[in-house]
Amino acid sequence: MPARPRLLLPTAVLALVVAVTGSVLDPAAAGGRPTKPSAPAPPADRTLGLAVAGAPTDLSEVGALVGRTGIAVDQVTFYAAWAGGGDFPAADAARIADAGAVPELTWEPWDPAAGVDQPAYALDRIAAGDHDAYLTRWARQVKAWGRPIVLRFAHEMNGTWYPWAEGVNGNGPGDHAAAWRHVVDVFRRAKVINVTWSWSANVPFPGSTPLAALYPGDAHVDRVGLDGYNWGTTQPWSTWQSFAEVFAPGVAELDAISGRPVHVTEVGAPEGAGGDKAAWITDMWSWLGAHPEVRGLTWFSLAKEADWRVDSSEASLGAWAAGARVF
Repeated sequence: MPARPRLLLPTAVLALVVAVTGSVLDPAAAGGRPTKPSAPAPPADRTLGLAVAGAPTDLSEVGALVGRTGIAVDQVTFYAAWAGGGDFPAADAARIADAGAVPELTWEPWDPAAGVDQPAYALDRIAAGDHDAYLTRWARQVKAWGRPIVLRFAHEMNGTWYPWAEGVNGNGPGDHAAAWRHVVDVFRRAKVINVTWSWSANVPFPGSTPLAALYPGDAHVDRVGLDGYNWGTTQPWSTWQSFAEVFAPGVAELDAISGRPVHVTEVGAPEGAGGDKAAWITDMWSWLGAHPEVRGLTWFSLAKEADWRVDSSEASLGAWAAGARVF
């Protein structure tokens, strides 16, 4: 089967992109399969991404995975909270872009140390313009930076664990969609053209808010996504689940409400917690091969609640590499 193309970039910003060579994310530079160094990378059908410990300041883990597998990375995910009102982290985004990948910034309207009840970040306050000075400053800074970036604003909004979820923090029906549209409109008024807006929910679960009730509409979204994990037996409430069991219902739900490309925006499985992780990854690639509506996947490669790392064993890394080559 043919090897996967090296780099997928958002279609709205392909004209802004130039080839990046000799980078830590380039397999040729890392000792993997060679790529043509002087020609711009062609657009690919699918995006392969990673979230790793240390990013965006330290990309050595991504570089090590590229070197061990020869698999290029199209996107690197990192996270930034609104608390403190800091500037757009242009240096962090540039570090990823200079390495040959598109930065995906998960943009979180909260103070991570303050829990779910944060009235300052209630969705109606965002929609009413309380944070417009901050948003406008970021829009201008992102525009000035000028390179392709994915903004994944207020993710997992169908759960209850973030202050931007409806049903917590004083948020009511319709507030999420209104806040989302307001944020995007601030960037549009600033004529920002280098952002791909990623609307990323948690995989649906009993009691979660239906995605149709939250969706801001295709006119304000470039791609839609799902975060989901096979928790195995790591939690008292969890059991081993296949990739299809985790994602198929949510993918169907997204397809029913949106015509935008679907992405798996976070995924992971534990090592040795009720099943075979390598076999699970192989099955994941098989399911994705049968579902071309899913246009991208980002593996959450951190040891956090469980050992989600893609290289938690040589067998798991081998299964990842085998499928990623033809994804």
